[in-house]
Amino acid sequence: MKKGIKIATIGGGSSYTPELVEGFIKRYEEFPVSELWLVDIEAGKEKLEIVGNLAKRMIEKAGVPIEVNLTLDRRAALKNADFVTTQFRVGFLDARAKDERIPLKYGVLGQETNGPGGLFKGLRTIPVILDICRDMEELCPNAWLINFTNPAGMVTEAVLRYSSIKKVVGLCNVPIGMEMGIAKLLDVDHSRIRIDFAGLNHMVYGLDVYVDGESVKDKVIDLLTDRNSSSFVKNIQGLGWEPGFVKALNVLTCPYHMYYYKTKEMIDKDLENADKDGTRAEVVQKLEKELFELYKDPNLDIKPSQLEQRGGAYYSDAAVRLITSIYNDKRDIQPVNTMNNGAIASIPADSAVEVSCVITKDGPKPIVMGDLPVPVRGLVQQIKSFERVTAEAAVTGDYNTALLAMTINPLTPSDTIGKQILDEMMEAHKEHLPQFFSKIEA
Repeated sequence: MKKGIKIATIGGGSSYTPELVEGFIKRYEEFPVSELWLVDIEAGKEKLEIVGNLAKRMIEKAGVPIEVNLTLDRRAALKNADFVTTQFRVGFLDARAKDERIPLKYGVLGQETNGPGGLFKGLRTIPVILDICRDMEELCPNAWLINFTNPAGMVTEAVLRYSSIKKVVGLCNVPIGMEMGIAKLLDVDHSRIRIDFAGLNHMVYGLDVYVDGESVKDKVIDLLTDRNSSSFVKNIQGLGWEPGFVKALNVLTCPYHMYYYKTKEMIDKDLENADKDGTRAEVVQKLEKELFELYKDPNLDIKPSQLEQRGGAYYSDAAVRLITSIYNDKRDIQPVNTMNNGAIASIPADSAVEVSCVITKDGPKPIVMGDLPVPVRGLVQQIKSFERVTAEAAVTGDYNTALLAMTINPLTPSDTIGKQILDEMMEAHKEHLPQFFSKIEA
């Protein structure tokens, strides 16, 4: 009889944790978790306790024998874990607000995973994930690392390239959101939809879409370019695109493509929103305050519906579906971030990509997609070079490498503006970038 499963969740005080707990409860029969360790840092202690107590009430209500441990001791949480999930944010939402506000001063998009904001989130996050990997090598060398921390593709790239942890999978809720959206658009059950995903995290394309194994891509593109199409599409793609452009592109886009194909409109919208309601991080800070007030209620013992406004819809579905499929060797098809291994011909074999994979007990096996279509290939390659150079800068703490990463990102208009943004953001995030500043001091 196999012992129960131990899960360590780093960033356990996240407002998303109830999503994850709901997923473990729903799938308990096929994935019997016995210990869930929620770990956070001292600054996140209060949130960890609030979320942890809600998790305990949810589990008690469901009547499943999962023991919840709350700790600030990461090593205790990692010891003999079977799965490690990461969902942390270095510098909390205050850091994200700086990532969004500072570039806007220069007329450049500030965004969590794209452009200068994505660069700085990578520079802050990668050293921490590699530190976690070193602990895992010692304390749970056979565990799977399932990373939800953004920028998920870049983080996966860094783990594959700079640590000895090879059992790593990056996960994002964008592909499952696209699947759900298209299922609604076609009025069919989500289980009947399959999309051939290929590209990178937040830069992924749907090369084809099937219902019951039959391609319906042309029909879906027609529906997505119909201006009268149902309003849910705002969360997926299509609404606001020039119909002729999307038809000629002939693949499904993800919401993040708006930053590259509609840069001017997105900057204008972000500037307007920042003036009116605050940046996305500032809006989320208000949402989180409300969520944590709800979470405190001793009578609350389910995931509150308000959590979906936080932007994490389908997150637990995607996360627990993946973990359960690895554990049970399900061999179903899911889009994840993993080593390319030749699945996408135009990306190096040893790089992380987001691609449809068969999920096995040995991890994701990427499905060979061949070459990306010519119209999207160059942009994907440019973003991959940005991810790789950012990872190198994060590990080496080399200023010029960070400037190179900033400048080769297509959202940065010039090296001069890139340097101005880089210098201001370096100063703003100084406490979370020791790899750069300890060099200067030395």
